Amino acid sequence: QVQLVESGGGLVQAGGSLRLSCAASGRLLGFNAMNWYRQAPGKERELVAGITAGGRITYADSVKGRFTISKDNDKNTLYLQMNSLKPEDTAVYYCNTKMWTTNYWGQGTQVTVSS
Repeated sequence: QVQLVESGGGLVQAGGSLRLSCAASGRLLGFNAMNWYRQAPGKERELVAGITAGGRITYADSVKGRFTISKDNDKNTLYLQMNSLKPEDTAVYYCNTKMWTTNYWGQGTQVTVSS
């Protein structure tokens, strides 16, 4: 059973930083692509950043240069370092992976950026 547990969200002022973590069950990170998504109120869930098993990284244009995705395979943990945060980054952030045809999601962690 795949379990993903996010942590690290909170309230921060614009320009501040947060680091999100996603603890994964088993040894997923060495074999699966992992992603961070976010969903703001009234908006669709969107892909923020992704990292393949081999370490190839992609970012949404809106976070390039400000967010950094990384992982520690030995700790089975995915990270998202978020710098220069903006009010429009306010959302629930979700950790995600896909195995075969099934998407797995964490419970989400709230990030609120005040202006």
